[in-house]
Amino acid sequence: MPNRKERFWNNLEKRIFEGVGPYGFPELKPEKFHQCEYIRFIEAQNCKNGEGLGVHFFIDDFHFDKIWNMLGRYSKMLSKFDAVLTPQWSMYTDWPKAVNIWDHYKSHYVGAYLQEMGVRVYPSIAWSDKESYDWCFDGEPVGGCVAVGSIGMMKDIEAKKLFVYGYDAMLERLQPETIMFWGTLPKECRGNIIRMDRGQGRFRREVGEKHIDV
Repeated sequence: MPNRKERFWNNLEKRIFEGVGPYGFPELKPEKFHQCEYIRFIEAQNCKNGEGLGVHFFIDDFHFDKIWNMLGRYSKMLSKFDAVLTPQWSMYTDWPKAVNIWDHYKSHYVGAYLQEMGVRVYPSIAWSDKESYDWCFDGEPVGGCVAVGSIGMMKDIEAKKLFVYGYDAMLERLQPETIMFWGTLPKECRGNIIRMDRGQGRFRREVGEKHIDV
């Protein structure tokens, strides 16, 4: 269990980042694409050797809330892997803006903290509605590799539209070198996309076949 200091200081006893934008999101450095096999965080916790493996967080939030509450313990565990995506706490259009902003801040704090430890970190890009574009890309690296997930968003017409709008905004703002993509890929999505398996994150298809759904 985290001690009292860890519970009440929101990790600010470990590091206070200068931050960017009106909300002071910790800024991530761009990283070039590095090929490895990705496993979910729930498998990573029991993985003894992280060589050749990356860790992703396209799973339910409750599986990785513990990272924020016990950052010291889990950052050490994650540092043995070849690459780590930032935890992507969910954003919803019907949640208060403050909650979504706080989740974006936590994701960036964890990512920046890991980068300072020498970990190769790729941001998991997330957005909600068009109003979130005012802040949801703050702190994200420009010109590097990013990760995007559409899991659970493609069955609803409005959710799919919001996803595609946000994806286009992400391309314009971040100009990513490579996009690792989890979930069903809408035909509208463009860029240097690498499809990722929904389960273990193995590489399935690269650019040229990117409009084939899984």
